Amino acid sequence: MKDRIINVLAAFGSDHIGKSFPLDYCLPLYHSVSDRELPHLKHVICYKNTRQFEEDLDYLSKNFQFVNWQEFKDFMSGNFKPAKKIALLTFDDGFREFYEVAAPVLERKGIYACNFINPAFIDNKEMMFRCKASLLAGAVEKIKTIDPEIYFSLSLKNTERHILKKKILSVNYQEKDILDWLAEKLDVDFKTYSKEYKPYLSTEELKDLTRKGFGISSHSWDHPKYGDLSLKEQLETTDKAFAYVKESGFLYESFAFPFTDFEVRKDFFDELYKNEEIYCSFGCAGIKLDSIKRNFQRIPMELGESGAQILKKEIAYFRLKKLVNKNMIMRK
Repeated sequence: MKDRIINVLAAFGSDHIGKSFPLDYCLPLYHSVSDRELPHLKHVICYKNTRQFEEDLDYLSKNFQFVNWQEFKDFMSGNFKPAKKIALLTFDDGFREFYEVAAPVLERKGIYACNFINPAFIDNKEMMFRCKASLLAGAVEKIKTIDPEIYFSLSLKNTERHILKKKILSVNYQEKDILDWLAEKLDVDFKTYSKEYKPYLSTEELKDLTRKGFGISSHSWDHPKYGDLSLKEQLETTDKAFAYVKESGFLYESFAFPFTDFEVRKDFFDELYKNEEIYCSFGCAGIKLDSIKRNFQRIPMELGESGAQILKKEIAYFRLKKLVNKNMIMRK
């Protein structure tokens, strides 16, 4: 019912997104851009191809003024007066397509972006557990015979492959070791894949992106869901990643939550902002306000729809929530 209402409201929404957009800033979020299949992302992210990405950028450019990091800060402090509402483009996870595909497009169009990275994966030393799950889901589709022990170990009575895939893709950060066990059973070699494909950016590519004017900032050490961690664990992974970013000479004034900041309590933010070098943090809950004034919500743009349609739906949902006074995230 909710989706139907949002779709109807979006259909009657204004095409002048810049004027109807409820906030003064727009924060689009992507992970990767590719014209070929990416097995490590295929089952977990609906990434866009180059044409779709450029269409999004052109649409955003018509309605917003893209800004760089300093302009974003100046705008928030009232020291920058743009011609239109602003847009700060962001990427997450540090996939190499940002360097090979997205960055050349952005350079040609004169658009800045900040990529929030997990240091554990840089130089392809390791792979994020969701990417491992995507590779395993792909293996389930192709392998001729699946060891019955897999179903038994995962407590699956139904042996249909789509059920197994769903189970693999539901494995969380705390359970991630099971993915390595499954890799042995399904004959998937994560290390060989990382070595041959190199899913993540290298240190030298990160430095080159910085020289070209792009931002490289912190996204936790190895991409846990913060709502599932203790406060101590949240701070440890945040501090470890922040230290890496600062020591490497990257953008150390910001932090973006991996997955989501849902269920992250006020005490984490209280501790985070004791570090006076951090200017702000970012979630990805769409167009929403936050009781933590320095925590800004971004808009996921990889939902299988055009950027225009995603923004129209986000605006409709924001207005719907506003009617019942629920368009602000309240931290306890």
